[in-house]
Amino acid sequence: MKDYMYKENFDKFPLAMAYVPWQRFNGIYDNLDEALDTGTIFPELDKPFTGRRCCKK
Repeated sequence: MKDYMYKENFDKFPLAMAYVPWQRFNGIYDNLDEALDTGTIFPELDKPFTGRRCCKK
């Protein structure tokens, strides 16, 4: 394992930054059985699972 020696003081850098887009409330599923099957009551959050990783190894 490679040992990295950083000489900068990391206390002056922010811990993390997040980007969260504004979301609009467009309603909920009328059929609660359908909402239970999809795992959410919000139709705009019902996204298909593509089975891919978010990063390459």
